[in-house]
Amino acid sequence: MAWAADKTEVVEEIIAKVNGDIITRTDLIRSRESLQEELKRRKIEGKEAEEALKQREENFLRDRIDNLLLVQKGNQLSINVDHEVSKYMAELMLQFKVADQDKFAELVHKETGMRFEDFKAEAKNGLMTQQVVSREVGSRITIPREEVKKYYEDHKDEFVREERVFLREILVSVDSKDPESWAVAEKKAKALVERARRGEKFDELARENSDAVTKASGGDLGGWKKGELKKDIEALIWDKERNYVTDPIKGDNGFLILRVMAHHQAGIALLEEVENEIMGKFYGPRFEPKLREYLTELRQQAFLEIKDGWLDSAAAPGKDTSWTDPAKLVPETVTKEEVAANPGRRRLLWLVPIPGTQRSATSTSK
Repeated sequence: MAWAADKTEVVEEIIAKVNGDIITRTDLIRSRESLQEELKRRKIEGKEAEEALKQREENFLRDRIDNLLLVQKGNQLSINVDHEVSKYMAELMLQFKVADQDKFAELVHKETGMRFEDFKAEAKNGLMTQQVVSREVGSRITIPREEVKKYYEDHKDEFVREERVFLREILVSVDSKDPESWAVAEKKAKALVERARRGEKFDELARENSDAVTKASGGDLGGWKKGELKKDIEALIWDKERNYVTDPIKGDNGFLILRVMAHHQAGIALLEEVENEIMGKFYGPRFEPKLREYLTELRQQAFLEIKDGWLDSAAAPGKDTSWTDPAKLVPETVTKEEVAANPGRRRLLWLVPIPGTQRSATSTSK
């Protein structure tokens, strides 16, 4: 029986191999398209957009390699983000007011051009990389309190504040004038107040239950100076301590719940009030070098091949990433006499793949 001729059609070009995963030309095209969409949303056009693309596109391959290495590390560390992914998808469905899963998948495809499965996989990878970076990099950056205190003492003029109160909100809206609808909304609002006062995280309650536009940010309303709030609202919260939660406040379109997150007095802020802000000033400049150092370490440990003509802008020093073309590999041949003369070699033959029993990816040369 004659085997049919092998008709191989190349449908993709492999640019890089990262351990057991690959990066294709389509992946890099998708990175470029995502950046173009981001620039459009930010209303960056013309020469400014072209310059931004030029600056970023040289790092597209680097970023893809970074992402694969971090996801692979997450799998190695057995980090599971399935719960976080489900929660994120549920939040998106609430945000866009889509209850049907199929309709949500259609919306995702329309807005991103991606299949829902691919969108969900990208979200999972993003959450995975965040956890790996937090565990392997962020947690290892320590900022001595002495440095924070010294910065505070040397820069007190930066922390002169007007009196402000910082708030979060939950809105339980009512779309009808029907008394029964208002009664149901009030009951829900009172239950949320009780949950918040029992210690549940207010930002999570807001994301899951609020009808306000601030729900995506956990109900964050920022800081307010005296006189900027409505007088009745200001009277309810201005003299209250941190973490105070109001009773439901009836308005024209529903019930509002407010939580006092902080109250800064006029004058120089206390160190405790600005400690996190100062730590952020130290953390940022230290984080990026540490992250790149960690990613270089992962590159050194990885099996990494990059096709000629393509550049990893964060290549590890001395790391050989030269491309091996499967078509140019020459199989080793051994005679029967050599095998008979070397019993040890005969025992190792089971390790050698039998030609035709494994499939290999076909790629084109650039």
